[in-house]
Amino acid sequence: MGIFREIPPTAGFPLSLRDVFFALSSKAGKNCLANDFQSYLNVTYAKVTYSGTSAFYLILETLKELSSRKTVVIPSYVCPLVPLAIKRAGLKVEVCDIYKDDFSFSHASLQEMCKTNADILAIVPVHLAGMPVDFEAVEQVARKHGIFIVEDCAQALGSEYRGKKVGTLGDFAFFSLCRGKGLTIYEGGVAVTKKEEYARVMEAKARKLIKGSFLSEILKVGELFGYSIVYRPQLFWFAYQLPQVFWRASGRELKARIEDFTEDFPTHRVSSVRQKIGHAAFGRLEKEINKQRARVNFYMDKLKDLSGIRIVRESRDSRANYPYLTVLFTDLRKRNTVFEALEGSGMGVSQIYTCSITEYPYLRDFLPRKAFPNARYVAEHSLTLSTSAFIEKEDMRRICDDIINLTQ
Repeated sequence: MGIFREIPPTAGFPLSLRDVFFALSSKAGKNCLANDFQSYLNVTYAKVTYSGTSAFYLILETLKELSSRKTVVIPSYVCPLVPLAIKRAGLKVEVCDIYKDDFSFSHASLQEMCKTNADILAIVPVHLAGMPVDFEAVEQVARKHGIFIVEDCAQALGSEYRGKKVGTLGDFAFFSLCRGKGLTIYEGGVAVTKKEEYARVMEAKARKLIKGSFLSEILKVGELFGYSIVYRPQLFWFAYQLPQVFWRASGRELKARIEDFTEDFPTHRVSSVRQKIGHAAFGRLEKEINKQRARVNFYMDKLKDLSGIRIVRESRDSRANYPYLTVLFTDLRKRNTVFEALEGSGMGVSQIYTCSITEYPYLRDFLPRKAFPNARYVAEHSLTLSTSAFIEKEDMRRICDDIINLTQ
């Protein structure tokens, strides 16, 4: 590894010059990216938004028009922006623990919560790490109690559950097009629904909530072009690790780990230029997912005989897009040894979230003050392996060898 060579920890698509030239010269319509999502998912409606968070916020505002209930159920291990969007929408949060060995809701806990709380508006299953959750279990509870399902597909574009693409299973879904999330327009999101009656309400809400901001969009176009230059191993260290050094020196660990957020997220309109860039890259989606899956198979083959770890993998009836691979260690001490050795190696070894959702200091006044042991276990015992387009077999082989040697 070069002194500054840094592999991205997640599989964001590199931006090609072809995409840029296409965006500048294409005659594709201003809604071309939304049309791509509609066609790919076979849904009635898709709306491109400023971010995945703003897409979720748009859905929440739509739900407020469809029901008088006020409570949204989220998993205990999730991005902090999820509860912040709920807070901004003026709704309440209930947190349900996940299973100890994957990212699905604890079915018994979810059943009990929905049985005893008649105010639940929506359940938000999160297809974290591109891993389709046990959707049938969620649907069984939701339909019994008349609760909406909003799929969090921020990391799961292209994943499938029982032959159906995630994002088409529930009443609503949202995706992220942020840098590092696969298909990207640097910062962006998409809200979708397959039901015509919901689509009409959501479009009306979008017209009220989503406004143009010329200066903001010019900045995002510039950042997107910067991404095309910096998002490669030779320069990524300066955009990723160098800020971490600064924030850690300032005593702001959550900021260093990009987990420090506020509810004041933008909801501006996305320009046709960025939509066209996303449209140009959309045709590479399946090819890139297949490459990510091949890298995961390499890791799995190398680590298959190692005791004391469990790889979080897709179920037999699902297909994950694997923007990274999650590994759980039985022994916390060994996990920490591996993580400390590899996190700064430049080979893309990282972690998802630092803690369970109720342990973030800036969320404590809004979320229930409860402990969620399974989420804490996953946070403490896991690390992630990169499936980036830039990682090479020699990098993956070295990562696996280091894990094996450090845990024996």
